[in-house]
Amino acid sequence: MDNKKDRLVRGTALHGRVRAFAVRTTELVDELRRRHDTYPTATAALGRTATAAAMMGAMLKGEEKLTVMVKGNGPIGQITAESNARGEVRGYVSNPHVHLPSNSLGKLDVAGAVGTEGFIDVSKDLGLKEPYRGSVPIVSGELGDDFTYYFAISEQTPAAVGLGVLVETDNSVRVAGGFIIQLLPGLTDAEISEIEQTLSTMPSVTALLDQGLEPEEMLTYLLPDAVILDGLDIVFKCQCSRERVEQTLISLGEAELERLIEEDDEAEVVCHFCNEAYLFKKDEMQAILDQARS
Repeated sequence: MDNKKDRLVRGTALHGRVRAFAVRTTELVDELRRRHDTYPTATAALGRTATAAAMMGAMLKGEEKLTVMVKGNGPIGQITAESNARGEVRGYVSNPHVHLPSNSLGKLDVAGAVGTEGFIDVSKDLGLKEPYRGSVPIVSGELGDDFTYYFAISEQTPAAVGLGVLVETDNSVRVAGGFIIQLLPGLTDAEISEIEQTLSTMPSVTALLDQGLEPEEMLTYLLPDAVILDGLDIVFKCQCSRERVEQTLISLGEAELERLIEEDDEAEVVCHFCNEAYLFKKDEMQAILDQARS
């Protein structure tokens, strides 16, 4: 694993008619792998989804946040990733112990794990009464193509999305990252063709990162006239806490809490997103039950 910090950069190109994001997420994806004990193909699928979510989170403002759910028909089950405008990301996958033989290109078979039928659902909490929701069918299961399709259909913005995770033989993450290039109104056909030409002949995201390219360099590789606007550190951060878990237990209701106390004397609640376990002894459970009754 490379030991550079995870970073995202934002930029524009072609006089503001292209908006672009590039990110390195190596530490984030390795942290997700470690916490969830994902096997290589599952690591790649979860890592690509979390990388896309990190960049989509960077499009938000203030306290806004989003949730990405990939619901394919493959053995991995559902992939969930959450992110916000501060660069904080978390995620998990239903079945972390999925590893498949390499695909015909000799790469991790992400499409085989995710499945080629299903949906990508995106929910954005923009501080309004109702979250914004967008949903598109899965088109390839490789995820880069699927998020490209999401931007075109759900956000009405033509985009190119590149996502990559390179896993070492010891299962750790060597490099991970991605880019999103959004084409805004006013581009000429010639300019669009030039961008498409670059994308069709470029090495993979992981090859660029493995060569040591920084996110800024990846952006200028893709868009030679890119102007970098700003950057953001990307970090794994879970929002769970003992207090939040207590509120969840209270919400179970008196009958369920009484049953837990009677049957088990204690309760262990494990957070889906970070795998932290919270143990509540009998007297703590009794106090939570008293709170639920009041």
